[in-house]
Amino acid sequence: MAKESTNHPFRLGLMATDPVRLAGLEAIFEQSNIEVVPITVPGSFRESDLSILIIDSQATEHLLVLLASLTRTHPGIRIVVLGQHNDPEYIQKVIGAGARGYLAYSASERDFQMAIDAVRDGSVWAPRKVLANLISHPSGGRPSSDPPEFTPREVQVLELLTAGRSNREIGLSLQIDESTVKAHVGRLMRKVGVANRISLTMYAMQHLFPISGRKK
Repeated sequence: MAKESTNHPFRLGLMATDPVRLAGLEAIFEQSNIEVVPITVPGSFRESDLSILIIDSQATEHLLVLLASLTRTHPGIRIVVLGQHNDPEYIQKVIGAGARGYLAYSASERDFQMAIDAVRDGSVWAPRKVLANLISHPSGGRPSSDPPEFTPREVQVLELLTAGRSNREIGLSLQIDESTVKAHVGRLMRKVGVANRISLTMYAMQHLFPISGRKK
């Protein structure tokens, strides 16, 4: 992953008390042009100093309270929680408390990188069941009786979205600029009739690329 800009490098905060896990997380991002910043005291950072904050759930006995507090005091911070639970109900509570992403301890290095890219682009990274429950309109957009028409390029963008690719990765795959990808996503949201990237992705999963026919 590239730096966000020359003047504002991508800085990733890590809040973890287990030295082994902290070292492992640092190793994952060592080759990614990301500056890793250990956070020992919750809230002991300036929001502008960090791009994303990863919180190990075992670093606190009151994770949901901490998330709610951080989202109040640092409303612009994007938080990804690392934990051992795979229960969709628990993960939905974590997202509802203010986290922008959730990763299990068993997540691969690739999962970590994809999650960071997704959250960085403004999306939520969580299991599909959780994402579906977060969307207020299960249909994910306009009624299926009046489906929009998509260009071949838009279909390619939607397919990569459902695969969890970031704007940067979509651009590289399709050999187009990241800004062009963002423009495609914006037009697709207007065409489908949804307000955010999550709903657009869920619409594509439900109407174009059913989960049952896709690899996990």
